Amino acid sequence: MAPSGSRSIACWRVLYWIPVLFICLIVAWSYYAYVVQLCIETIENMGEKIIYLLLYHMLFIMFMWSYWQTIFTKPMNPLKEFHLSHPDKELLEHEDRRESQQEILRRLAKDLPIYTRTTSGAVRYCDHCLLLKPDRCHHCSACDKCILKMDHHCPWVNNCVGFSNYKFFMLFLAYSLLYCLFVTATDLQYFIQFWTNGLPDTQAKFHIMFLFFAASTFSVSLAFLFAYHCWLVCKNRSTLEAFRAPAFQHGPDKNGFNLGINKNFRQVFGDEKKYWLLPVFSSLGDGCSFAKCPVNPDPEQPSLFPVHNPSVKGATEPQQFPPQILRESQNQLLSNGQSEDRDKIGTSNPALTIEKET
Repeated sequence: MAPSGSRSIACWRVLYWIPVLFICLIVAWSYYAYVVQLCIETIENMGEKIIYLLLYHMLFIMFMWSYWQTIFTKPMNPLKEFHLSHPDKELLEHEDRRESQQEILRRLAKDLPIYTRTTSGAVRYCDHCLLLKPDRCHHCSACDKCILKMDHHCPWVNNCVGFSNYKFFMLFLAYSLLYCLFVTATDLQYFIQFWTNGLPDTQAKFHIMFLFFAASTFSVSLAFLFAYHCWLVCKNRSTLEAFRAPAFQHGPDKNGFNLGINKNFRQVFGDEKKYWLLPVFSSLGDGCSFAKCPVNPDPEQPSLFPVHNPSVKGATEPQQFPPQILRESQNQLLSNGQSEDRDKIGTSNPALTIEKET
């Protein structure tokens, strides 16, 4: 017999699918209203009917394909080298002093391509997944795991939007917007005929009216959401990073991963143009390491993280991470003069406490 806790979790998981079911019902009704009631029952011109049906089904297929990919593409989790080994877990658990805990994490992170820190300068560590967080990785409370390049958890797809499906999410927004705009534009003249009594008094009149209102309303909301995520892609930011800038050696930097519009776009959609409009995975990189924008910090501005003074008795040299070798797909994003910046890695302060972010 299954424990009550397991049944409760299963019930909650079923409830999470309600927003997805709602969207599917709306889309199914819109298909019936447009194809059957508008095109087949109302439009009399055969040429107009065929053109509308062909264009509609092209948009409908791309819209549903990208929506399916967004929902059922599993979010990618950090690679195994970011997870703590069993001896390291025990060592960390048995260590009471925070300084020593941070020293252990700093030792484990020195060979990993980790550039970002918490706002206090500590190594980013997840105490739920027991791993060192890669750059741009966050723990999703809904999925209960760390997600690579997490953007947000979307209830309308019942999935976490991150590195593995962000391109699909962008295409879903684009094709759903085009779908709604097309339905609104082609339904407009018949919607006007409804109010001028130019249509016969059948049930098609009400489908045409509500179809116009639904498509135009969704068009407005989708236009704002799509424009916002286009801006995020151009800036190479996630939704989480737009609200809280990632912290580097020189402090929080909202443009820390901004490589320019062209390279930012290719990081999400890939280098091969033939895949840009198709909901197939073509993003660059592995989601664990990212090319950094070169920075030239103002020497008069104080650094976010304390710097050790070797002249002070008892002070130690700051621990620096060795230069990390970026993968080939990430090297393509770096222009001349930018590759040197990846060697500039933040230092950690042994006096800093462990800050566990979500």
